[in-house]
Amino acid sequence: MEILYENLLAIQWQQVVMWVIGGVLIYLAIKKDMEPSLLLPIGFGAILVNLPFSGAVTQAFENGIQEIGILNVLFDAGIANEMFPLLLFIGIGAMIDFGPLLSNPKLLLFGAAAQFGIFATLSIAALFGFDLKDAASVAIIGAADGPTSIFVANYFNSKYLGAIIVAAYSYMALVPIVQPPVIRLFTTKKERLIRMPYHQKNVSKFTRIVFPIAVTVVAGLVAPRSVALVGFLMFGNLIRECGVLDSLSETAQKVLANLITLFLGITVACKMQASAFLNPQTLLILALGLVAFIFDTAGGVIFAKILNLFTKNKINPMIGAAGISAFPMSARVVHKMGLAEDKQNFLLMHAAGANVSGQIASVIAGGLILSLLG
Repeated sequence: MEILYENLLAIQWQQVVMWVIGGVLIYLAIKKDMEPSLLLPIGFGAILVNLPFSGAVTQAFENGIQEIGILNVLFDAGIANEMFPLLLFIGIGAMIDFGPLLSNPKLLLFGAAAQFGIFATLSIAALFGFDLKDAASVAIIGAADGPTSIFVANYFNSKYLGAIIVAAYSYMALVPIVQPPVIRLFTTKKERLIRMPYHQKNVSKFTRIVFPIAVTVVAGLVAPRSVALVGFLMFGNLIRECGVLDSLSETAQKVLANLITLFLGITVACKMQASAFLNPQTLLILALGLVAFIFDTAGGVIFAKILNLFTKNKINPMIGAAGISAFPMSARVVHKMGLAEDKQNFLLMHAAGANVSGQIASVIAGGLILSLLG
């Protein structure tokens, strides 16, 4: 009882706030099914590392010596050296079918346009007083790509790593809430009703195999710092498409991706101790992350509207919003919005093509930022 009493007295209000934040993340994961494989371990970890005298991050001994706790060991082994993000990219690459994009290569343009939020937010963050590298780390939240956010923030050794990761993955999970109002704001009813018939085109196996290799080479030449990100993503896709590693592809898609995501989530929590997490900068980072997502969505939609000024076959501007990297959530959002306006308007394949192009564009954008500021 004496130990319990001492521990209760040691609780600070900041720790209680972090328990609430962890509880909210767990609620979103379980009740709302929002990225449960990541938000659940992050939420649980946020509670774990904010318990009094928790040994998850530090372990104290009677002689006063402090020894690194298990979460810091995992952080150093998996995030500090970028291993977890890169391995996760293999799993993501194995999940992606580039067929819709290869059938309509111009959809690559939407992936590029939807990265506008990254560079806009970088400028805004710098105006708010963030160091340029910290501003870049915050801005990459707009990539809507968790592993890229981790990779860039860790590369720049940002002291806001925990807040950046939580913001990146939280907004990815909240895509169905964040994107629809922005899309409606920048489109008219008439534009949302534009039908885009999908004509299935056969993409040869040769093309599917050459594509990830070619993208890796081109990205390596254009943005050398992106080659690790793009390379691991495309290697995962090559495993999927080569046709001789089906069991390995399935393992990468399910076992590897889920296991790494689990480790990633629980490890991120070591950066969510109340003393480092609860400060005005964290709230500002969350706000800037939302701004980045809004600008990304708006940039893709506006780009599609501009293209419609010069094309005979009109594009449904909602497709542009799917150019962010939140795969496949954003494509599903656009598809559902299209069906809500017209039950015969099937936009899924077009949106999926734009969505996977955003996956490529986001890692290249991350590489460009590393090249410019690294």
